[in-house]
Amino acid sequence: MKRGNKKEVIDLRCLLISCAEAVAVDDRGTASELLKQIRQHSSPFGDYTQRLSHCFVNALEVRLAGTGSELYTTLATKRASPADFSKFYRALIAVCPFLKMLMIFANQMIIKAAEKAETLHIIDFGIRQGFQWPALIHCLSRRPGGPPKLRITGLELTLSGCHPEETVQETGHRLANYCKRFNVPFEYHAIAKKWETVQLDELKVQRNEVLAVNCLCRFKYLLDETVMVNSPRDTVLNIIRKLNPDIFVQSVVNGSHDAPFFVPRFREALFHFSALFDMLDTTLPREDQVRLGFEKEFIGREVMNIVACEGNNRIARPETYKQWQIRNMRAGFRLLPLDYEVVNKIKDKVKMEYHPNFVVNEDGHWMLHGWKGRMMFGCACWAPSTT
Repeated sequence: MKRGNKKEVIDLRCLLISCAEAVAVDDRGTASELLKQIRQHSSPFGDYTQRLSHCFVNALEVRLAGTGSELYTTLATKRASPADFSKFYRALIAVCPFLKMLMIFANQMIIKAAEKAETLHIIDFGIRQGFQWPALIHCLSRRPGGPPKLRITGLELTLSGCHPEETVQETGHRLANYCKRFNVPFEYHAIAKKWETVQLDELKVQRNEVLAVNCLCRFKYLLDETVMVNSPRDTVLNIIRKLNPDIFVQSVVNGSHDAPFFVPRFREALFHFSALFDMLDTTLPREDQVRLGFEKEFIGREVMNIVACEGNNRIARPETYKQWQIRNMRAGFRLLPLDYEVVNKIKDKVKMEYHPNFVVNEDGHWMLHGWKGRMMFGCACWAPSTT
């Protein structure tokens, strides 16, 4: 922006942090003035900084008004339809490798664990539309000697304003049709409830089957010990440990924006989503309607929850992969070494098919995925410890 002969540079991220500090101490005068300033320079249609600012200023305004929980519940009841979700997913994996590579990693590790299995049982915490499993079904159908019987138990969370029972059943029907097409014997069981309340017998584990537990970045929606003395995160991990799975494949959003204190949480969330908006700005046109929808429907809703909600109503609580490692080991799991045949295959795919700013690294048996050096996702394999 220019004023007279002087060029004034607006640092929107600094303004956002200053505004968050004012909101935190209920300094309404300062907060309102900063919100006004930020609004003048933010837009859902601008560059990535302007879009980031638009997203966060909306959430700050709602927090200041004290209506975060009500608005988030309203937004949650207006979630994208399965058709829109599918459209966002296809557009995103075409330009961003994160989800696709996490799925490839999990599928390859599960297939290796079930190499000689007559029955493979996958318990999927957070199955959603089941986009991960057609590729695995296709691989199983080509196994020498014929495919195993595939059993999938698909779990979904009942979050505020969200009733997934119908979705999780529809996912089962789609997967059954896919298995029929590829002649893979199939059995499906759907569970829609709070995961920490699941009983072992509901999961219908049978003898003589290879048992794989999978979670694709959905544990971030479990409450932790800052809200409940008996942490649902630890409860779910203890349930998985009691199942004694042959393999537990976990993918996580690598974030520190789960702090109980508002300003540090806001700052970490700003840095995390800044990388995400920058990635979208680099890989998709600004006028792309699917991008606009994704930024509004998914990023906007998540930021609203992280910034404007507290207590039980703040459901998005990502932890770093190192924090999850401590939790998992405490629950009785050991970290399995990475399979470098799989890791190198994924590195080659990212290098050949995606923007050069995407990176794949390893750290202590975790495979990490990032953008411009910021590691945004982690995945690893676990097995029950022998001690």
